[in-house]
Amino acid sequence: MTKTQQTNVESFDLDHTAVAAPYVRVAGRTELGDGVELIKYDVRFTQPNKGHLGMKAVHSIEHMTAHHMRNHTDKLIDFSPMGCQTGFYAMTNGLEPEEFLPILAATMQDLLDATEVPAANEIQCGWGANHSLAEAQAAVKEFLDRRDEWEQVMA
Repeated sequence: MTKTQQTNVESFDLDHTAVAAPYVRVAGRTELGDGVELIKYDVRFTQPNKGHLGMKAVHSIEHMTAHHMRNHTDKLIDFSPMGCQTGFYAMTNGLEPEEFLPILAATMQDLLDATEVPAANEIQCGWGANHSLAEAQAAVKEFLDRRDEWEQVMA
């Protein structure tokens, strides 16, 4: 293994060979003042450099989570896919892990119960044909079935 250079990007400084997906970890905190704290979560579905989610699954999970999680909290700012297709970042307004994890689990159950992907059309989405409810639900089922592993980040 080669020695890596430190960067100014938190996720680049994470040793991706030392983690054990699936997991959920706090990837950053930013104080904005007036009692507002952004908490960024690394929601990792697959083991880095060993597997990845298909793009249709990623896209559909993103749409469904962005929609359904807001039914459980008004503190979700954003839910975005990682370019490596191994997971997502959730940006929240002050949701601590003990609050976030049950909301995430409830949202994942909503995705399993869903009958469609919200806004999966060319009017509301930049690539409306690039969705798969079945692929998204298969990935979410595996992630949710391993709920007891979410808080164990390192192998």
